[in-house]
Amino acid sequence: MSKLIGILTSGGDTPGLNSAIRAVGKTLLHEGGYTLIGYLDGYRGLMENRFVELNDAYLSGIITRGGTILGSSRDKPHKMPVGGKIMDMTDVIVENYHSNHLSGLVCLGGGGTQKNSYRLASAGLNVLTLPKTIDNDVMHTDVSFGYDTAMMIATEAVDRLHSTASSHHRIIILETMGHKVGWLALGAGLAGGADVILLPEIPYDEQVVADAILRRTREGKKFSIVVVAEGAMSKSMAKVLEEEDGKEKVEEMLKTRTPQLAANLERLTGREARVTILGYVQRGGTPTPYDRLLSTSLGSRCAQEIMKDKWGNMMAVQDNKIVTVPLEKVAGPVKYIPKDHYLITCAKDIGVCLGS
Repeated sequence: MSKLIGILTSGGDTPGLNSAIRAVGKTLLHEGGYTLIGYLDGYRGLMENRFVELNDAYLSGIITRGGTILGSSRDKPHKMPVGGKIMDMTDVIVENYHSNHLSGLVCLGGGGTQKNSYRLASAGLNVLTLPKTIDNDVMHTDVSFGYDTAMMIATEAVDRLHSTASSHHRIIILETMGHKVGWLALGAGLAGGADVILLPEIPYDEQVVADAILRRTREGKKFSIVVVAEGAMSKSMAKVLEEEDGKEKVEEMLKTRTPQLAANLERLTGREARVTILGYVQRGGTPTPYDRLLSTSLGSRCAQEIMKDKWGNMMAVQDNKIVTVPLEKVAGPVKYIPKDHYLITCAKDIGVCLGS
């Protein structure tokens, strides 16, 4: 009798999810003795016991597809909207796991998924995870799949904005995603030749940014490109964050932060400023070859761990090697950009303004 393995994708969709599903499935099917089922719409599908069998035909031709063939959601096992209420459905998930006679569960997701997977592992389930996020903020892995594709999309946007910024002698502000970290903004900003890069890890001073733009004007440069991460804060916002109810206040301020930044830079520099917010376009489309290779190698290693009956770990990349990391080490912490990271040093060396 074949062993039954479940797999799901949770959180925001990311390029590379389908190639990871494919790699797990094809490795298990190739080795024989395993049946793989995919739960639909993340943990909600696991709670509602909705799944499909992922046979060879189902897995064929999906490596180039963005998004996830299984669907996704942000529902959490312990905070599940049910009948108009938020309920802890962990016990129902555990019951479904055992009633389906699963040998193990593979969860693909970012930081939230890692925490939820650890909760299920702590409830006695055999769980393995893979790190996916365009934010690149999952701990103990050098890179998560989805990041490279999103960075390519954001970089292309910076490239395209150069021409209109130059033609109209404007300040162009591009907002990237990234949640509370600046990996995406830093990578795309450097690769695209941005003049200013604003990150959550380094609170910025608007006057410092304006001075950098004015300095470019004095040097005969008639435009400036500013790349700002969605979670970047000014120094004044960082002070508000320290207040008792500062988190809620800052979250409201961030909703209008980028348009306000444009208005303030116009006032301080006398130059027109325009805003482009990339949003969900960064999640979409065909994954890059690197993301396909990364997710395929992580998925294959995951299947190898299943066949060794080793559980409770996340597959990770460290020093160009695929390794396993215990879930208790991954769940919770966020991978911020270190202040001494080589890309931060590089940005400063080539004259990029970081706002501080």
